[in-house]
Amino acid sequence: MKTYEKLLLENKAWAHEKVEDDPDYFNRLSHIQTPEFLWIGCSDSRVPANEITNTQPGEIFVHRNVANLVIHTDVNLLSVLDYAVTHLKVKHVIVCGHYGCGGIKAAMTNTDYKQVLNMWLRNIKDVFRLHRDELEGFHDEEKKFDRLVELNVQEQVMHLAKTSIIQRAWKNEQRPDLHGWVYGLKDGIINPVFEMKAGTHIDPLYEYEDL
Repeated sequence: MKTYEKLLLENKAWAHEKVEDDPDYFNRLSHIQTPEFLWIGCSDSRVPANEITNTQPGEIFVHRNVANLVIHTDVNLLSVLDYAVTHLKVKHVIVCGHYGCGGIKAAMTNTDYKQVLNMWLRNIKDVFRLHRDELEGFHDEEKKFDRLVELNVQEQVMHLAKTSIIQRAWKNEQRPDLHGWVYGLKDGIINPVFEMKAGTHIDPLYEYEDL
């Protein structure tokens, strides 16, 4: 049996088990989607949102990319954000990174990863530059690496707050709260490292008028 065929077989077994436990399970899911959470996570295969939060399909709306970045020219991410906030009315947006992130580690080097990856990782290098004084105070490279993971999550949450999508929802509906979390690959525990309540004021330069 080919590896991808095993995935299809496992899917059938999973679907059968769900129906055995709850005959109306898929019928309910097919007619309604009301998640409270938007999860912006890393594409790393070891950090599946539902698995590590022990939630069921339908509970978390998910977007994933390399190193869980919020980039204002990323139409993919912005369309997910707009749909989740404006139409699904999520109450919380979570940016979840993870210790041991390959994207963060790659950005800490001067290696040429060719055009596309270089362009993407440059956003993480910008985070390093913003927090250079703190990061260069670490003599332990592993601790510096972990701290950059945390600071990257913090900056991505700030990037969310800079969008008119979030600011409009804050002004009109006092939601969503923004959260920055980091997942530990070694122990499976999520570490909350940053939070912005709905309506938090940021640098006036980034705040929109007449929303």
